[in-house]
Amino acid sequence: MEQSAPMYRYWGPDLIAYGPVELPAFIAWIKQGRVKADTWVHLDETRTWTRASGISELKMFFRSRAGAGEAAPPGASGQFKAENLRRIKLFAEMDHQQLESLLNYLEVVKIPKFSLLFKEGDPADSMFSIVEGELRARRMVGPGQEKTLFTWEAGESFGETALLTHGPRSADVVANEDSTLLKLPEKDFIRITTEAPALATPFLLQIGKTITLRSLKISNDLIGTLVRRNVAGEEA
Repeated sequence: MEQSAPMYRYWGPDLIAYGPVELPAFIAWIKQGRVKADTWVHLDETRTWTRASGISELKMFFRSRAGAGEAAPPGASGQFKAENLRRIKLFAEMDHQQLESLLNYLEVVKIPKFSLLFKEGDPADSMFSIVEGELRARRMVGPGQEKTLFTWEAGESFGETALLTHGPRSADVVANEDSTLLKLPEKDFIRITTEAPALATPFLLQIGKTITLRSLKISNDLIGTLVRRNVAGEEA
């Protein structure tokens, strides 16, 4: 019978257990600074919790890092802190430790004024949140003519449904100003759900609430427009 590879988990400061993953993925977490020498690690093989520095196959990675300082993890965690995410409405109700963990999965994207972030029909594989700047969703309705569908300002998010439906983009998105965005790619969203279901749960609740409120607003605006047209028709 083939023996499966040992699996590792760690207990994060947000009180969430991350994993299980195999050794190469766990070593990557150490190099990113997510797992430190005093982090509690669960060895699925022995069903025990041990400090990371006390596990023989991990010791060399902490010796090599001693005195060298902590390298900034890739993504947003090297440039943003948890309190910066408070500016984003989608994240406002998550607690500090959850936001600290979420930073590990976000990427920073800078887009110059008038630049195209993506085009209608492109694969919808990421969600974006605006830290600074302003963007608009548009559709071209004729040569050189466009119709603006939505405008998003700092603190707002868009593309949440892309994480769930995987369909093509329904419009172009263009920067009205120089803008800084936080990007959550679909692949990293899947990582959250597999590595840390306890983090995925509050995040999915916020996405569901955002999509529901946005749909209600669109429906109410449409109903209001139809009512006004009917009243105008009756008066005429």
